[in-house]
Amino acid sequence: MVHNRDGTPVDPVPFLVVSGLGFAVSFSFGPIYVMALGASLPMALSVAALVTGLTAAVAYHRYVWTERPSLRGEIPAEARFRRLLYGVVAGFLAVAALALPLVAQ
Repeated sequence: MVHNRDGTPVDPVPFLVVSGLGFAVSFSFGPIYVMALGASLPMALSVAALVTGLTAAVAYHRYVWTERPSLRGEIPAEARFRRLLYGVVAGFLAVAALALPLVAQ
C-alpha cells in the first residue's frame, strides 16, 4: 500500500496512470523530436528518460505525497466538464506541437 506524507494510505492508480502516460508520450515523441533538433540517438533517449523521470517525480508528489483523502468531495458537473474541455484542447495542442518536427522533415 502507498502512503502519503502523513502516513494515510492513498490510491496509487492515478500516479501509475500519469507515470505510464508520461513514459509512453516521452518515448513516442521525445527521441524523434530531439533528433530533429540535431541530437544523436543516445542523447535523444537520455532526454526522453529524463523527461519520464521528471514526470514520475511530479506525479508522485501530486498524487501520492501531498494527497489528502479527507478532502474528497463531489465536484460540480459544470466544473468537471469545463476541466475536460480544457484538457482535450491542451492535449490536442500538445500533440500538434510534438508532431511539428515530423512535418518539417
